[in-house]
Amino acid sequence: MRPRDDNKVEAIFEATVQLVNEIGFAETSISKIARTANVSAATIYIYHENKEDLLIQTYLRIKRSMSEKLFHGLDSSRPVKERFEAIVRNYIAFIYAHQAYFLFLEQIRNSPLLQKWCLDDMNALFQPVFEMFDEGKRQLLLKQADTEMLMVYAVYPIAELVKEHMKKGARLEEDQLNAMLQMSWDAIQA
Repeated sequence: MRPRDDNKVEAIFEATVQLVNEIGFAETSISKIARTANVSAATIYIYHENKEDLLIQTYLRIKRSMSEKLFHGLDSSRPVKERFEAIVRNYIAFIYAHQAYFLFLEQIRNSPLLQKWCLDDMNALFQPVFEMFDEGKRQLLLKQADTEMLMVYAVYPIAELVKEHMKKGARLEEDQLNAMLQMSWDAIQA
């Protein structure tokens, strides 16, 4: 068995993200990824069973990276609202720092692929978010609604606003960010 070549693995990962963002899943093929990554298609098959496995592994790698960024410096002893704001700020920082990764995740989220994949370990990556929402509900700070529903109302509008700013080549100003944080909190607050 050949030793793992981290440079090739990285090139394949980046080429996959780039092509999916540029031409979509259907048009992205192993041969196009290989050409973009400057490796042979056989090299890709050393690391991945098929295109679907490559997409799943790319998705998981990005989600792990996002999870690390979301919880960087997070102090679970802080009040729920402070943790909420820290997580959202970290999320926005991740989006700006890794726009291509964020757009790849959006492609997956808006496709039937995610429902097809059985990714049971994904919730574990974001356990601090679930815990924060559950604690907020126990303390009667947050609406007594399904946690996933609270997350959708709190986070998806932020992602959409950040995307709109990115399309214009702009970044959120601090006053816009503060207003957005308050509006998100108001949407889920009890």
